[in-house]
Amino acid sequence: MNRRLQQFLAAENISQSQFADTIGVARASISHILAGRNKPGFDFIERTAKHFPELNLDWLITGRGKMYGGAKSATEAPVEPISPLPPSEDPGLFDEPDTLPDSSNISLDKIHQVLKNQRSISKVIVFYTDGSFQELP
Repeated sequence: MNRRLQQFLAAENISQSQFADTIGVARASISHILAGRNKPGFDFIERTAKHFPELNLDWLITGRGKMYGGAKSATEAPVEPISPLPPSEDPGLFDEPDTLPDSSNISLDKIHQVLKNQRSISKVIVFYTDGSFQELP
């Protein structure tokens, strides 16, 4: 990305310090990005998009497309509401089943009994406090 940012600055005929002052970031941060020491964060990208709406951010970040695009600014882009996911029959990863055996004395057979009608277990891995683990058949 540092090479594309350098290309953009050359195309706009502005210096690193002018660019930093325009988007409101420290001059050293631009220098570090261009030198490849740091990668730009979201704030940098957001400020760049705000002050240079004609810049194609996809090109700047990934190199795809052209430097300048007809991309709409964030205020012009249509906002589509995010619809909730439909309810699922299958319980989620972090959903707790209605009945759980005492976890202090759990065995593979008990796990199979509790989950028999819900799904099948393909592998159980037990992690111990000493950092070791054991895969149960």
